[in-house]
Amino acid sequence: MKINGKLVLVTGASSGMGEGIAKAMAKAGGRLILLARNQAELDRVAGTITAMGGEAQAFSVDLKDADAVAKVAERITSQLGTPDIIVNNAGAGKWRFVDETTPAEAVEMMALPYFATFNVTHAFLPAMLKRNSGHIVNISSVASRFVWPGATAYTAARWAVRGFTQALRADLDTTNINVTLYESASVKSPYWEHNPGSAERVPGIGVIIPKLTVEDVGTAVVKGVERNKKLIITPFMTKLIYWNHVFFPWLVQWLLTKTGYKRK
Repeated sequence: MKINGKLVLVTGASSGMGEGIAKAMAKAGGRLILLARNQAELDRVAGTITAMGGEAQAFSVDLKDADAVAKVAERITSQLGTPDIIVNNAGAGKWRFVDETTPAEAVEMMALPYFATFNVTHAFLPAMLKRNSGHIVNISSVASRFVWPGATAYTAARWAVRGFTQALRADLDTTNINVTLYESASVKSPYWEHNPGSAERVPGIGVIIPKLTVEDVGTAVVKGVERNKKLIITPFMTKLIYWNHVFFPWLVQWLLTKTGYKRK
C-alpha cells in the first residue's frame, strides 16, 4: 500500500519506536493519528511532525481499556475518517523470572501489547471491512518467536501478539486488508531506561546483532507496508538467526538458554 495521502494510526506514539514509526510514516506522506496515554508527549511528537511539514492529530487514551478505545475510535472516525493503516505498537513489560513477577504485573504485560492490539483492531476493523481495504501492522520482537531465561511474562505477551496476527491474517484472507508482523532484536529506545535491570538480561548471543535505532524501525515498517510484506525482520543478522532456527531449532535454543541471564 502506498502511504502518501493515507490516514495512518500509530499507538504508543509518544516516544521510542512509536515516535520513530510515526515520523517515518509522515515523511512518506501519511496523515498521522497518534495514540498513547501521555497527552503532553503526544503533542510534542505531533508538533515535530507538523514542523516537518506533515499532518498529525493526537488522542490520549488508555489502550488497555476497551471502552475508552471504542470511544476514541468513534471520535477519530467522526473527525478524520477510518484509518487506512493501523500500527499497533504500544507495549510494556519488565524482563523477569516468573517468581520475580507478580500476577498483577503479568496481567499488565499481557494488556500491553496484546489486549491493546486487540482493542484497537476490534474498534476499527468493522469499518475497514465495510470499505474492504486497509493494512494492519502489529509490532512485536524476536521474543515472539524465541525464548530465553529471565523474561517469561514479557515473552508470553509477544507470543500472544504473533498468534493474534497470524489468526487475524487467516480471518481476513478473503478481504483486501493486509496484515503484517514486525519482529526485531534490541532497539535503542527509552524502554530500557524505563525498565532498569532488563538490558542485562539480553542473551549473550545478542552481541552479534547490531542494535537498531527507532529511525531504523520506522524505515523498515514503511518499506514493509509499501511492499505489503507479511513479516518484517530486521536487521539482517536477525534474519540469519531465523533461518538457522528453521533448520537447527535445537541449536538456536541451546545458545539462547546457555548465553542467557543466570539466577544470582
